[in-house]
Amino acid sequence: MLSSEILSVVTFVYGFGFLLYILYLIFKKDTLSTVGDVIVSIGCIAHFAAIILRWVESYRTGWGHVPLSNFYESLIFFSFLMALTYLVFRFTTKRKFLGAFIIPIPLLTIGYASLSPDVERAIRPLVPALQSNWLTIHVLTCFIAYAAFAFSFVVAVLYLVRKEGEKSILPTREVLDEFVYRGIIAGTPLLTMGIITGSAWAHYAWGSYWSWDPKETWSLITWIVYALFLHLRLNGNWRGTKSAVLSIVGFFAVIFTFLGVNFILAGLHSYM
Repeated sequence: MLSSEILSVVTFVYGFGFLLYILYLIFKKDTLSTVGDVIVSIGCIAHFAAIILRWVESYRTGWGHVPLSNFYESLIFFSFLMALTYLVFRFTTKRKFLGAFIIPIPLLTIGYASLSPDVERAIRPLVPALQSNWLTIHVLTCFIAYAAFAFSFVVAVLYLVRKEGEKSILPTREVLDEFVYRGIIAGTPLLTMGIITGSAWAHYAWGSYWSWDPKETWSLITWIVYALFLHLRLNGNWRGTKSAVLSIVGFFAVIFTFLGVNFILAGLHSYM
């Protein structure tokens, strides 16, 4: 499939961009960061084109569906969202420090996906439970939320390693703390919508809005962590280290929701 070949090239494009960001951190030459942004932008455009092409390819097989239905496709889509999240951050804030810390996520994710066996990358017909328009809405909202939470996770880690008062290419801890908050306040409503649409989808597919399936349960746990973050931030004035740690805890819940449920716990969502 041509889409898989394009994605393989995109992996190397992101890798080149990542190298430029590392060199920027070492030599502090703005040109390196600027060229890195151009390279990652090209990779992100090609990445999006490959997703659209895979969608077209699915129709050519006679099993047309949005490419969000299995583990391989979810990895490809998530890696695209992470690259796009970085670019949105970069061009809206004009801050150059984050490329070397965010781009490894789409680089490793798409790299892992590209190494998947052909049988996992093959386009196959959807199982009956996935043959619903709710699939697209549910997966889109959840994965955009995951990308926002991943952004907050990375910034939270940088907050914890940033020493106040020392000369650094990183912004102040106050600025980093604000970026952690922005990512979570963007992601939580999307996760809420993802859970609601997932409930509607469950009713369509299995006749029940909620069955305490492991993925449903862990999605709820993840939502509770981030809802607690916002509550403590807005009403308890939680900031700084406590907020950073809670953001990290929340993202570990995201990882378990996305990966742990698939590989450790059996349930209705195990095929995702």
